Amino acid sequence: MSASLGIATRSLRNVRRLPSAFIPALLMPVFQVVAFSGTYAGVTQIPGFPTDRSVNWYLPMAVTMGASFAGLGTGFSMIRDLQTGFYDRLRMAPTSRRQLLLGPYIAAWVRACIAVVLVTIFGFALGARPVGSGVGTFSLFIAGIGMATIGTGWGLGLAYRFRDMRAAAIMQLTLFLGLFLTDAQTPIPLMDGWLIYVARWNPLTQVLDVARIGFIDGINGRDLLVGIFIMVAISAGAWLFAFTGLARLDD
Repeated sequence: MSASLGIATRSLRNVRRLPSAFIPALLMPVFQVVAFSGTYAGVTQIPGFPTDRSVNWYLPMAVTMGASFAGLGTGFSMIRDLQTGFYDRLRMAPTSRRQLLLGPYIAAWVRACIAVVLVTIFGFALGARPVGSGVGTFSLFIAGIGMATIGTGWGLGLAYRFRDMRAAAIMQLTLFLGLFLTDAQTPIPLMDGWLIYVARWNPLTQVLDVARIGFIDGINGRDLLVGIFIMVAISAGAWLFAFTGLARLDD
């Protein structure tokens, strides 16, 4: 466990040494919640829209994206460590491969917490308010950590396989496609065309339901359980993708 904590600590220290690698990923979701909730403020006037506050709809999307970037950030760092040869020295250390993986995950969770808190503060400043009990903020946090876990496994797996900046481009492209091909901007009943079918079958749509459950009407406990199950399943798959990628480095 000490090796994992050491790797995580180093990763977090690099945020201070290389703020240019962290701050843009932190500001992007803040910009999104400000831009979308303002530009599309009138969307709440559409009959059937599930909330009278546009920011309540767009805040969860921004939070999950910010947390995802926190996870992908570990992939960017891994590419740099692979190219400089630092990670080769780490792999020679007397520690298990699981600990080498756990370190970046811990760092991603810490970074995701920062992103979730910051974006949520901006969202509340813009008028976001949970409906009913305080479960909304908690479920938003759970969704953020889940997306950070998914992003970390996906980013590390790509970094281990490509070992150069090609992986970074794929990380970002797949993240944007995965999140924006959901009901991130418009509820499925209000969509038209092919996006309806893509969003309905995109598993990240259910993850967004977890983030939104306390901010809009119409999402129930069953949706919450389904979303959490999907997050756990994708996270496990992403972990396996990263673990097998790490094993390939030994070939």
